[in-house]
Amino acid sequence: MSIHAPAPAVVDESLSQVVKAQLQLREMLLAGELPAGERIAEVSIAERLGISRTPIREALMRLEQEGLLESIAGGRGYKVRVFSEMDVADAIELRGTLEGLVARLAAERGVPDGLMEQACICLELIDAVLEAPGWGEQAFSRYVELNSQFHELLAQMCTGSVMQKELERVKRLPFASPSGFVLARAESPHALRSLLLAQEQHWQVLDAISRREGARAEALMKEHSRIAQRNLHEAMQSPGVHPVPGVQLIRQSTSVSEPARKTSPKVRKI
Repeated sequence: MSIHAPAPAVVDESLSQVVKAQLQLREMLLAGELPAGERIAEVSIAERLGISRTPIREALMRLEQEGLLESIAGGRGYKVRVFSEMDVADAIELRGTLEGLVARLAAERGVPDGLMEQACICLELIDAVLEAPGWGEQAFSRYVELNSQFHELLAQMCTGSVMQKELERVKRLPFASPSGFVLARAESPHALRSLLLAQEQHWQVLDAISRREGARAEALMKEHSRIAQRNLHEAMQSPGVHPVPGVQLIRQSTSVSEPARKTSPKVRKI
């Protein structure tokens, strides 16, 4: 047994290199360092990151599975994927639909007290962040972290493993995570209002679930995703003002942005 003991360390080191390459490449993609549509030069990427080509190749395969890259016909490598605004809007819509279904099932089936208590504590922490003086980047980052935690707790409220797996799969789609289109600048004039509205919806969803009002819980979560849709539109209209990570990979679509521009003035501000 002792003869073979070092083997796991070798495997772990190889896996660590793959994960390191994957994280660094993803960061480069979302920062716009690798332009949309550009072919990935495996050799130059390996030299740039100081990682051998084998883990780079595995990392590229993983990023294709995430949807950030697409393979070139004939097995000639990968290129940076270009997303249409409608693609991203549809992904957000799908996530909102599934989260709505999860909320309805949680209301109908019931939620363990411990899980509901965790969700309430999470929202109380968000309240504290939003109400604290000196709103800025640090508070904004904390909100994003807690917002992701709340949506994860919501997913756990649905006891069906199939539903949980499908929701996780959808949230892995590029830009479809709950915080994917939270406005990226704390000083945005609409940022705090948007977050306050989202937080009110969070509390209303928990209230509907606790009262076993499935239809109401579902409707609230679907409406909740509309905030992300509006933030997507704002980010596309002023990418330099609201630098959402990866927005450079999205091409504006008139079919999505025009209706949003026409209807947005009618939305009641809080």
